[in-house]
Amino acid sequence: MKHTGTQPFETERLVCRPFVQADCTDMLRNWISNPNVQLEYGEPVYSTMDQVKALLTAYISKYSSPDFYRWAIVEKNSKQNIGQIAFCRVYSDCRTAEIEYCIGEPFWGNGYASEALSALIDVTFHSTDFIRLEAYHRIENTRSGRVLEKSVMHSTELIERFIREQTIPHGEVCYCIEKHVYTAR
Repeated sequence: MKHTGTQPFETERLVCRPFVQADCTDMLRNWISNPNVQLEYGEPVYSTMDQVKALLTAYISKYSSPDFYRWAIVEKNSKQNIGQIAFCRVYSDCRTAEIEYCIGEPFWGNGYASEALSALIDVTFHSTDFIRLEAYHRIENTRSGRVLEKSVMHSTELIERFIREQTIPHGEVCYCIEKHVYTAR
């Protein structure tokens, strides 16, 4: 499979681009230090600039790998980093990727996650070799559930993560979209 890596893309209100060290302050202020965001997202809470800088250093070092896909979500009006969207798992052998996303609490309810997800699906199916995109949310994470319900993705019993782990989702709701279904719409 030919990978393209984290190529920037835009929507009407957002710029989705690779992270840079300058994102550190916005990340701490807007989302990565907030347990309401991070715990629902299933990620640790970062409380210091040094912790976030170390995380950004790890992200930035991986951009040289063409199969690494992680975008900062930047609100065009404010120019603030308000969250992220990523392929948290890439399965090159079956041309599938699993999507994760988060938006900072001050920006909830504006449709930003839905906008970023919709654009990522479109860009992926029009400019990469991926043929299936997947995501899941924990049942208690109703905000993420609404994003997936409103998207072009459809519910499915299993996603690649659970197949490879040989587990059945317990408390997770799975979604997917196949390229042929998306392009036939």
